[in-house]
Amino acid sequence: MKLGVHYANFTHGDWEHRLEERLTDTARVADQGGASLFTVMDHWFQMENLGGPAEPMLEGYTTLGYLAAVTERVRLSLLVTGVTYRHPGLLAKTVTTLDRLSKGRAMLGIGAAWYDREHDGLGVPFPPMAERFERLEEALQICLQMWGPDDGAYAGQHYQLAETANVPPAYRQPHPPILIGGAGERKTLRLVAQYAQMCNIFGESADVVAHKLGVLREHCDRLGTDYDAIEKSAIVQTDPLPDVDGFLSSMEEYARAGVETITMMPPTGDPVGWTTEVCERVLPRLAEL
Repeated sequence: MKLGVHYANFTHGDWEHRLEERLTDTARVADQGGASLFTVMDHWFQMENLGGPAEPMLEGYTTLGYLAAVTERVRLSLLVTGVTYRHPGLLAKTVTTLDRLSKGRAMLGIGAAWYDREHDGLGVPFPPMAERFERLEEALQICLQMWGPDDGAYAGQHYQLAETANVPPAYRQPHPPILIGGAGERKTLRLVAQYAQMCNIFGESADVVAHKLGVLREHCDRLGTDYDAIEKSAIVQTDPLPDVDGFLSSMEEYARAGVETITMMPPTGDPVGWTTEVCERVLPRLAEL
């Protein structure tokens, strides 16, 4: 199994002066320690369960562009950008730019969006859920068209593009991998099967994840896509350091369910030290599963 580090919380001690330093050092430790993926959130306001708008939150793609310059190997993605946050044509251009500047380490992490408060707060339209999923599928189609040879028009229900020119092309070919976040069985996992190279499921239990991956396999079989070609990831909120053996035992169940990448969030006290210790004590044994 591989390790993903999800840097979701910027509210560390003395963040007013050390936010940038801690983010930089954590990303470098993850990169040098062998983590496969480093992600940040795509929110304008911090989520309410982490303190809400009064807490610090950096803009996602600016942050990833900066991290591309201070890391060398780790893949970089948002976990995940909401389809309502950026026009799809500009989103494709942004991810392409990140991919060029990181020499092929960018991923397009995307989902249907959910945080209405930040949309209302900053005056950004927030359509109903059904429309957001329609927009999500059109956004995926637009990105793939911009990453392919067709630079002509795109005419969808929600988006109309006169030309989809995208020069220079992405460094990663045929295109930056697409990660779709979420586990809705009817819509989200169907989109994963049809368009994505990676999924991310909330790992509430190995049994739940196994069920969701079974649904994903059914979608792949129906659509004629390759289930085995999709990287399966799960995000867990367990801190492995107090009981490494116990954590690895539980990860064996996720591995048997088909999970290939486990993503964890550094705690707020010392994200650099935590990431260092996880890479030294947990990652080598995780890689054996």
